[in-house]
Amino acid sequence: MRSSIAICFAGSGGAGAITAGSTFLQAAARAGYYGLMTKLSGAQVRGGEAAALVEIGVEPLDAQPDRFDVLIALDWDNVGKFAPEVPMDSASIVLADPAAGKPAEAIIATGARLVDFPLAQLASDVKGRGNMIALGAAAALAGIDSGAVEQSIRDLIGAKGEAAIAASLAAVAAGAEAAQSIDSDIRLRPGHPGRRWFGSGNEAIGLGALRGGVRFVAAYPITPATEITEWLAPRMGAVGGRAMLAEDEIAAINMAVGASFGGVPSMTVTSGPGLSLKVETIGLAISAEIPLVIVDVMRVGPSTGIPTKSDQGDLDLALTGTHGDAPRIVLAPMSIADCALTTERAVHLAEALQTPVFVLSDQSLGQTQTIIDEPTRRAEPMTRAMESDKSGADFRRYQPTADNVSPMPAPGVEGRQWVAEGLSHDEFGHPSNAARFHVAGLNKRRDKLENHDYGDIWGEVTGEGETVIVAFGSSVGPVKEAARRLREQDVAIKVVGLRLLAPIPKKQIADAIEGARRVIVVEQNHTGQLYRHLLGAKALPAEAESLARPGPAPFRPGEIAAHIA
Repeated sequence: MRSSIAICFAGSGGAGAITAGSTFLQAAARAGYYGLMTKLSGAQVRGGEAAALVEIGVEPLDAQPDRFDVLIALDWDNVGKFAPEVPMDSASIVLADPAAGKPAEAIIATGARLVDFPLAQLASDVKGRGNMIALGAAAALAGIDSGAVEQSIRDLIGAKGEAAIAASLAAVAAGAEAAQSIDSDIRLRPGHPGRRWFGSGNEAIGLGALRGGVRFVAAYPITPATEITEWLAPRMGAVGGRAMLAEDEIAAINMAVGASFGGVPSMTVTSGPGLSLKVETIGLAISAEIPLVIVDVMRVGPSTGIPTKSDQGDLDLALTGTHGDAPRIVLAPMSIADCALTTERAVHLAEALQTPVFVLSDQSLGQTQTIIDEPTRRAEPMTRAMESDKSGADFRRYQPTADNVSPMPAPGVEGRQWVAEGLSHDEFGHPSNAARFHVAGLNKRRDKLENHDYGDIWGEVTGEGETVIVAFGSSVGPVKEAARRLREQDVAIKVVGLRLLAPIPKKQIADAIEGARRVIVVEQNHTGQLYRHLLGAKALPAEAESLARPGPAPFRPGEIAAHIA
């Protein structure tokens, strides 16, 4: 029996591949397994191709697998486009209906064993859908309890009534029975039921925002970030907040800045093209010292790029996007579970330090569904300083303090009115051309970020060894899995996952890489943006290496391990 298996459901858009994969993952959760499901689709609004890449196992999973055991093709419409993202070999099997035509050449070239599986006929016999036939076959091959599958189906389509449930269950049973004749060795060891979380990185970001105190969110729909706003919308009202669908990206961030100025912890949500449009207002929020959380779920760029695929190419924009010297905090969650903690801390930092804070997620983290142990770590609360012992002519909104964080009274407080000014300004907020006020403002905004004690939010270190791998975001998962495999081969590896990307935690990085003979920065973008960022700040030794490549294909643990070895 196996400790993990990987199955891909694929077909044309609307054939139900994503539904089959999601239901399979939920059934695995009920049976006591961990899992990941990555969704693939074309850039079309409707139609096109779709695939659900599912890996389940008896232990927690950090990354997509190096290969897939099974591909179940609901049809062959454009499925070949996914071949580079569904690596297979001669030990893999492909279940496909011979009536659907010949498999794509890219699939045949993998050497996977082709198994005739009459999906259409089986579905017709039980008056069900082919994707439920595929679900039944996958569950049977993996050895997942039929009761777990049934309950997942009831949860999924219970509102449609017993007739719909009965048709789906009949199709699942037919698929399971047909799978009994397939020669396969992918049956899993028994799982370990327990309290688990089932969700995505986008949902975890929404949870972290609520926990952190966000009570206003404004966004314009954009792939792959829209699910955050969709998840938050029905929940904001329950906590006395508001979710606004803006007419465009610029309006969204302007609304969020306005709400924050009014005293409400606020957030805007976007992806790369939208972040580009928000840059001018980001500069305003930095200059006027307005708290704001900006979530960027990165996708392949530039321009509109590939909306449905992952990349980490927005780092440069998040770090430096705005004219002039405009320091900001940039955080990146290191896993789907970490999305909640990182976003909660982002809200606290934005409020306490009165500055925009970026949360850099990406499509891989955001839209991957997962089964994980319930996260228990929470961020320590931090709040906005709103009270001042000064009033009238003595009140200065931007007066220097020991930590460079000045009181920020809510609008309308008698004797403590102030101007949120984008122009260079004096301590009262009045526009000024004087060099001394301009430089003082630059120093104040820089020093309050660089001198703040971020504690252990900066990142995490796992393992020991003279070879150190530095990574951020969704690259941390495959790096940790690669390191685990190398340790099994007696290769000592230390992994440094960075959560705080700006300001650079130089001391913590120096401590983590002390004594290293080899330092490698792994990231999913074309030019090594994190590598250049750290090297330029002398946070890495000059001989540090860069392992950088762009999306859309994800990093796989075997690829990273091979590079290190």
